[in-house]
Amino acid sequence: MGENQTSVTEFILLGFCLGPRMQLLLFGNFSLFYAFTLLGNGAILGLISLDLRLHTPMYFFLSHLAIVDIAYTCNTVPQLLVNLLSPTTPISFAGCITQTFLFMTFAHTECLLLVMMSYDRYVAICHPLRYSAVMSWKLCITLAITSWSCGSLLALVHVVLILRLPFCGPHEINHFFCEILSVLRLACVDTWLNQVVIFAACVFILVGPLCLVLVSYTCILFAILRIQSGEGQRKAFSTCSSHLCVVGLFFGSAIVTYMAPKSSHPEEQKKVLFLFYSIFNPMLNPLIYSLRNAEVKGALRRALCKGSHSRLE
Repeated sequence: MGENQTSVTEFILLGFCLGPRMQLLLFGNFSLFYAFTLLGNGAILGLISLDLRLHTPMYFFLSHLAIVDIAYTCNTVPQLLVNLLSPTTPISFAGCITQTFLFMTFAHTECLLLVMMSYDRYVAICHPLRYSAVMSWKLCITLAITSWSCGSLLALVHVVLILRLPFCGPHEINHFFCEILSVLRLACVDTWLNQVVIFAACVFILVGPLCLVLVSYTCILFAILRIQSGEGQRKAFSTCSSHLCVVGLFFGSAIVTYMAPKSSHPEEQKKVLFLFYSIFNPMLNPLIYSLRNAEVKGALRRALCKGSHSRLE
C-alpha cells in the first residue's frame, strides 16, 4: 500500500447542499423530529416495562424494535445536526467506520426483528391454542439474541471488507452520514467484492425476510377470514395492521435504496430516502403502534390515570 493511499484520516460529510437559511430550517425541523423519536420510543419502552398486560412476546419484540429505533437516530442524527450548523466539521476515519458499522447493525437487526414479530402474529392467530407453548420466553429471548448477533456479524463483515481498502482522496462523502455505498466511492481500488457482498446481504437480509413476512401474513389473512365473529376479526386486524404499516415503511424504503437500479435515483433523492431510516421511520413507529393498537392505547390511558391519581393524593 503506497504512501498516498493512507493519507486520508478524516472525512467531510457534504450533507444537503442548501443555503444557510434552509439549513437552519432543516436543523430546527430535524431537532424536533429527533426529540419526538426519543420521546415516542422511550414512551413505548416505558409502557411495556410498567404495564404487566404488555409483558407478552409481541411487546417483547416491540421493545427491541424501539431500542433499535432509538439507536438509529442517536447514530446518525447528531452528526447530521452538527453538519447543518457547521458543514465543514470533519469526522475521523475511525468514527466514520464506527458509524457505518452501527448503522448496518441496526438495519440488519430491524429486518430480523420484523420477521420475528410476523412469526409471533402468525402463531397467535393461526395457532392460538398452541401460542403459549410455542412462543415461550426461552424462544423469544433466543430469537432476539439471534437477531442482534446476526445483525452485528453481518455488519462486521462489511466493515472488515472496507478496512482492507486503500483511501487516497478525495475525503468528501456525498451524504449526511457514513453510508457504506458513499464510503466505497472514495476507495482507490475496485470495490467489486464489497458490491457483491452488499448485494448478497440485501438478498439475505431484505428479500428473504420480506418473503417470510409476506408468507406469514398471507396465512394470517386466510386465518382471519375464517374467524366467525366480527369482533374477533377486528381484534386480529388491530394487532396486525400496525406491524404491517411498519413493515411496509421499512422494507419499501430499504429495497428502493439498495436494490433499485443505480441510475434511477440521483444522490440527493437517495439522501431523502435515507432520512426514512434515520428520522421518519423511527419517529413514525411509536405513532403507528400507539394509534392503531388498542392494547397500547389502553396501557397509555392506564398510565395517565395512574399518574393523575398519584398527583391528587
